[in-house]
Amino acid sequence: MKAVAVFPSRKTIEVIDHPVPALGGTEDVRLKMLEVGVCGTDREIAAFEYGTPPDGSEYLVIGHESLGEVVETGSAVTGLKVGDLVVTMVRRPCNHPECVACRAGRQDFCFTGDFTERGIKQQHGFMTEQVVDHQKYMNVVPGTLRDVAILVEPLTIAEKALIQVGEVQRRLPWGLTNQAGEEAKVNYQHNAVVLGAGPVGLLGAMALIAAGFKTYVYSRAADPQEKMALLASIGGTFIAAEQTPVEKLPDLGGNIDLVYEAVGASSMAIDVMRIIGTNSVFVFTGVPGRKGPISIDADLIMRNLVLKNQVVFGTVNASKTAFEYAIRDLEQFNQKWPEAVRKLITGRYPMEGAKDLLIGKSGGIKNVIHIG
Repeated sequence: MKAVAVFPSRKTIEVIDHPVPALGGTEDVRLKMLEVGVCGTDREIAAFEYGTPPDGSEYLVIGHESLGEVVETGSAVTGLKVGDLVVTMVRRPCNHPECVACRAGRQDFCFTGDFTERGIKQQHGFMTEQVVDHQKYMNVVPGTLRDVAILVEPLTIAEKALIQVGEVQRRLPWGLTNQAGEEAKVNYQHNAVVLGAGPVGLLGAMALIAAGFKTYVYSRAADPQEKMALLASIGGTFIAAEQTPVEKLPDLGGNIDLVYEAVGASSMAIDVMRIIGTNSVFVFTGVPGRKGPISIDADLIMRNLVLKNQVVFGTVNASKTAFEYAIRDLEQFNQKWPEAVRKLITGRYPMEGAKDLLIGKSGGIKNVIHIG
């Protein structure tokens, strides 16, 4: 069967003939791959910045944002049937008995670093015609999401971040419960700033708006009018970084309660960190490229962290719960903002077009390889 693979040793990207996988256990499931999203991680792997083939293989089948259809199930599979649409998780646990995270099924918090990831690290990915995997890594999506379900995996980034934000902010009075066990009432709307207007940023903005945040997207987008119209249609606001300096952001809506970084630009992120508000949370999701050092006002940032009760954390990968929340919320987004959700997917291409998307100048928001 066909697959898109990177060969790190010779630095090439090819559409290859890849062996059809066999069911290896009674709880394995065979998928016919329908679509695979292309993201910044894929492009970095295609630039040979990282990406590790499985042991004994000279190539790595790329792709980790997936949508597949169940075509065969092992004898012990429950909860999945032929014809189901599924999105498969990316990370697999390490084998160290002492890794409490992986033993609990939370390999997104693996602390040994010996996890594997489909399409990224030591396991072949999804940009191929068929995939076999264990049922526990598969998440059923309703048929109504067929055209947009490829957005589930990038949405899990925001879902995991918001789960953690909720846990962190329970330390504050409005995050506590009263004696009746009810959430404390808040009489004002929290402000959120999203850095970056790519798919992760825009999906994050949708999640924040749905969660009740007054949401601004701050970006150096090449097509600000299109992003501005899309955000306005869902109740958000686009702010062009070229026209609005960082120092002016608090003037737009007051205290910045949450920053969701989704751009991977360290200079912009650190600049914004200087002006976040009291009790704020700053979430890093982007991974900057290897560039030269930047200058920062470390004293100011440290002073604000202490005196303003601020929290900064990074988040990567996602749990089963985050995938379930992403499917639930994408269904809500699709009902509430169907046109905006569909505009996030700006191109579908055959497998033979993957190389151009991976190494060329890609336009639009989310480009997708259409397989089945």
